[in-house]
Amino acid sequence: MSDVANKVTAAELNQLNDAIESLSAENEDTLKNMYLTFRLGNEDYGIEIRYVTEIVGMQKITEVPDMPPFVKGVVNLRGQVIPVLDMRLRFHMESRTYDERTCIVVVNINETQVGLVVDTVNEVRNIDDEQISPPPKTAGADSAQYIQGMGKVNDDVIILLEGRRLLYEHELVAFA
Repeated sequence: MSDVANKVTAAELNQLNDAIESLSAENEDTLKNMYLTFRLGNEDYGIEIRYVTEIVGMQKITEVPDMPPFVKGVVNLRGQVIPVLDMRLRFHMESRTYDERTCIVVVNINETQVGLVVDTVNEVRNIDDEQISPPPKTAGADSAQYIQGMGKVNDDVIILLEGRRLLYEHELVAFA
């Protein structure tokens, strides 16, 4: 595969950001069942579009001492300092080197802007309620608390995240 095929282009990011902006301009009913999908490892994830502010390419992350390992640091996004979480580390997955496809999905969780580092963004998808199954019941699995449900799209399963639960309340206070 060529480097061009592996790189998230500015045009791709602009197209996704345009879709997010146009959806955000709509009323709340229009946003229902709309998810930004992205990949971590071999799995596809989705987060409700109403939480997503924008998607940006990787940029310089300034490390902040004394933070949990999944908090990579902060970025300066147009004058606003935003904490950045590596979603692989958040879900106790093996870390990997960031590459041309790695992106930061900026979300607004309880009025706090947070950047989520993902392997690559896919698309904005409509996943109707009848296509969503409840999350699996697992004893003691930390990451299960973040799952809103399992979206069935054709033969694929997309793990749908509950945006409000991605951070604990005490973590939100630390970032505010």
